[in-house]
Amino acid sequence: MSESLIKVENLTLQFKTDEGLITAVDDVSFEIAPGEVMGLVGESGSGKSVTAKSLMKLNPGNAVYSPESKITLSTDGRDIEVLSLNTASDLKVVRGGAISMIFQEPMASFAPAITIGDHMVEQLLLHTDLNKKGAADLSVEMLERVGISEAGKRFNQYAFELSGGMRQRAMIAMALSTKPKLLIADEPTTALDVTIQAQVLELMKELVAEFGMGIIFITHDLGVVAQTVDKVAVMYLGRLVEQGPVREVLHHPAHPYTQGLMDALPKLEDLDAPLTPVAGDIPSPLERPNGCVFHTRCPKYIAGRCDAAEPKPFGVFTDHNVSCFVAEDQGARVA
Repeated sequence: MSESLIKVENLTLQFKTDEGLITAVDDVSFEIAPGEVMGLVGESGSGKSVTAKSLMKLNPGNAVYSPESKITLSTDGRDIEVLSLNTASDLKVVRGGAISMIFQEPMASFAPAITIGDHMVEQLLLHTDLNKKGAADLSVEMLERVGISEAGKRFNQYAFELSGGMRQRAMIAMALSTKPKLLIADEPTTALDVTIQAQVLELMKELVAEFGMGIIFITHDLGVVAQTVDKVAVMYLGRLVEQGPVREVLHHPAHPYTQGLMDALPKLEDLDAPLTPVAGDIPSPLERPNGCVFHTRCPKYIAGRCDAAEPKPFGVFTDHNVSCFVAEDQGARVA
């Protein structure tokens, strides 16, 4: 069995549309070990959520995976090829079993006519050996652990009776209650105030330590990334442009896009400094640029090179890779 919890190799995903095939994820590779937390960052439209949903084969029916795409989940002493799973019973192992996902929009995760408690109990009966009372007790406990007051009362309420932040916490509790091997957290703290956000992040760290759970943390918040993840992957228009240990990437960003994301952060040491956004807009997937996908916005763009060929991953430091001709020309830093 592989030492990785999940290994993604050459993942390319296109969607069939009336306009033709649209590439959403392009030749993405990464792996996560048990107990490891990976941050996946990038602008909206970069392909982060589509990549994450591929790990559970949750993308819609018009999704087309390339023949080279491979996702291997290692759990319970066996390797599972996720993209080869087709039936609902086969997919149960990656949908709420070994893998759980916290979605961006909590209202989309709860049926309006079913109580929060019934949602949680149903999935625990499906994926664990607990009886109904044990599932209810664990559900209330998890609601308490994510900071929901009067958890027993909330357990019997409907999603529309809760505030947005409370719905978000209930969804996090539901995803964590099955104690998955891998948790995909898609902007899990967006609707939370900073106090509850810190509480939820601390809970995730505890579960990683307690159960050796791996986490993919999708977020725009580089502050959360710096405090939470072990390694970070930067995504732009479906491609991973840089990945490596979080402190290495954030302290020494090698790709111009990563540098732009860092420059766009407010500077607490200079509150009068203007914000510096990444220039331009992310192109439409229907109009993917040739060569490096970032060259249309890149301040270091090399004419005749960046627009002619796709840069391959290049090692700039230990376990720190970047796909950029400029970084390649500058050479690797000495480890």
